[in-house]
Amino acid sequence: MPDRPHPARPQAALLDRDGTIIVDYHYLNDPAQVELLPGAAEAIRLLAAAGIPSIVCTNQSGIARGTISLEQYRAVRLRLEALLAAEGAALLDTFSCPHHPEVTGPCSCRKPEPGLYERAAALHHLDLSRCLYAGDRYRDVAACTVFAGRGIFVESRVSEAADRDRAVNEGMSVAPSLLDGVRALLAELR
Repeated sequence: MPDRPHPARPQAALLDRDGTIIVDYHYLNDPAQVELLPGAAEAIRLLAAAGIPSIVCTNQSGIARGTISLEQYRAVRLRLEALLAAEGAALLDTFSCPHHPEVTGPCSCRKPEPGLYERAAALHHLDLSRCLYAGDRYRDVAACTVFAGRGIFVESRVSEAADRDRAVNEGMSVAPSLLDGVRALLAELR
């Protein structure tokens, strides 16, 4: 059997936040409730050790809906960063969409739209075709097909079977956690 070509190492991991890195409490506005999912910090550490920085790209429609203030969003973000740091992990950056089409009208940054990823690419000089996209809903990983990147659909308590099936049909990996998905990716890159 001929050797398979060695897959390219992603330039960055573009990760969803709620349900992928932290427990999804639906409109999280209290930093005391931020809870890392098991293995999430380790996954981010493993990516960093492989030269793949992690960047969060997250929809935060609670801001548009008025259930989360900008101050609360920032406090949750800082708490997440502190919890990761306590476990030796760090994010390169975070990008968020504060919109919801029913409240603010359409925008180009609400996933699955490409705006958050394009902002990350512009700021950090990324080739989006060489990035990893991971999340627990199809909208979080849909950009991997738009930009021809790699996708990991992370199964969570809010993931829907239709989203999982669509990700599988589009050639994405499916993993029970971010850590499992990252381990499989890194094993493939060896």
